[in-house]
Amino acid sequence: MNIIIGLGNPGEQYKNTRHNVGFMAIDAFAKKNNFPEFELQKKSNALVSEKDKVILVKPQTFMNESGKAIKTIIKNKTIENLVVIHDDIDLPVGKIKIIKERGSAGHKGVESIIQNIGNEGLVRFRIGIGFDNKVEAMEVVLKNFSEEEQKIIDETINKTASALDLFIKEGLDKAMNGYNK
Repeated sequence: MNIIIGLGNPGEQYKNTRHNVGFMAIDAFAKKNNFPEFELQKKSNALVSEKDKVILVKPQTFMNESGKAIKTIIKNKTIENLVVIHDDIDLPVGKIKIIKERGSAGHKGVESIIQNIGNEGLVRFRIGIGFDNKVEAMEVVLKNFSEEEQKIIDETINKTASALDLFIKEGLDKAMNGYNK
């Protein structure tokens, strides 16, 4: 079973913010691969879509509590791959970086996941959202992209969906070699 988690915050006010690129990427992957509509799984407080031994998850717990939803989702499942897609302020807008079993680097959603289920085998697709050192991180992640940045992010979201396809079909090394540039 492949479980792919897109991180973000629920609600219309957060829909197009930088913090929600994980949701955007998982939506693009779902659309590209004809997954069924996401449905709310109340027990885990997450939107879930499943097809061909792949479960897509969008936790509805808000970013900082994502690990609680994931812990419930993975319970009693045999997992081949566990992937988290999330924003990263340390990468320039549009950069994709695929990593495995690394620390959270201060990302509260990833931190929550590591605290709740550990880091063993955890693959992360980090999507750059840029950072301005003059402002607090929370101010950056809850902002929308500029028009120019949005074009880059739209392209990056599509690349991330393709990277996920490659990862599922051919493995981590091929995905890293193809997209960590």
